[in-house]
Amino acid sequence: MPDFWHHGQAPRDDHPMADVIFFDLDGTLVDHRSAVFETIGQIVQAAPNATAPSQELVALWWTLEARHMREYLTGECSFAEHHRRRLRAFLPMLGEPVPDSPALLDSWIDERYLTVFEESWRCYPDVKPCLETLKRLPQGPRLAVLTNGDPEQQRAKLARFGLLEYFEAVLTPTELGAAKPVAYAAACRRMGTDPAQAVNVGDMLESDVNAAARAGLTGIWLDRGIDFVTGGPSPTADETVLRIERLTDLPNQLARTNA
Repeated sequence: MPDFWHHGQAPRDDHPMADVIFFDLDGTLVDHRSAVFETIGQIVQAAPNATAPSQELVALWWTLEARHMREYLTGECSFAEHHRRRLRAFLPMLGEPVPDSPALLDSWIDERYLTVFEESWRCYPDVKPCLETLKRLPQGPRLAVLTNGDPEQQRAKLARFGLLEYFEAVLTPTELGAAKPVAYAAACRRMGTDPAQAVNVGDMLESDVNAAARAGLTGIWLDRGIDFVTGGPSPTADETVLRIERLTDLPNQLARTNA
């Protein structure tokens, strides 16, 4: 563990506070999962020829999202094409024909999915209080968003909730040339900091916390009480994992590292 971190101990003047804190976005700052389920739930309920129960179709969309997002993150397809692939697999289950034209698939995504999806975005209530407190800390850290999402869509989320002003950078695979969990070293280089002076905060225990720690950062797990992927209970973490249940718990931990 980087030696700036003295968990539960009094501040020490010879160790500076973390230089940079990276925040994950989906599941950490914005409730992505609920927005997806709300959006697809509306689409399925309005589909008269659906071939399966609503709950099953919503779960299918979530599975397809994960599958084709991985293809986007590995460079196999563009962000737009990952949406098209998802839709080609989903429309038959919805009882709708699959257009041959990529432009028609894009129109479906824009008009029937993204319009509702963007209206369904919700910022967690602990986000702004946390960021405001960090902004007021003496010798406070620089803040950045580190996300695997599409840069345009992710910046739109941050702008919607007035969060862009808090962050020095919004880093995605487009800027870094790699996705998490590989992207941590590149993110530190982009921010001009040593991994040992960087913290990564996120809701995904493996990719946001354990992978960050393997890259030399301090990973902090934001355990919101739900597994982002399965929707079930949170995974069980090793007792050495630094864990918080609310983002508003983060500034106090950081403030204890140095006055």
